[in-house]
Amino acid sequence: MAVPKRKTSKARRNQRKANWKLSPLNLVECHSCGELMMPHRVCKECGKYKNRQVIAVD
Repeated sequence: MAVPKRKTSKARRNQRKANWKLSPLNLVECHSCGELMMPHRVCKECGKYKNRQVIAVD
């Protein structure tokens, strides 16, 4: 089996781990009420998806 020839230094190891991060949310404006929402999901404010009423909101 292949074995590393040299030890991976702490700096090299930590550089790999440093690139793991969250990306900001991509929010779009709802077509009917104008609230910010995640794309391709039902709007929590008005309950519509693609201009159709999907869930009843009080």
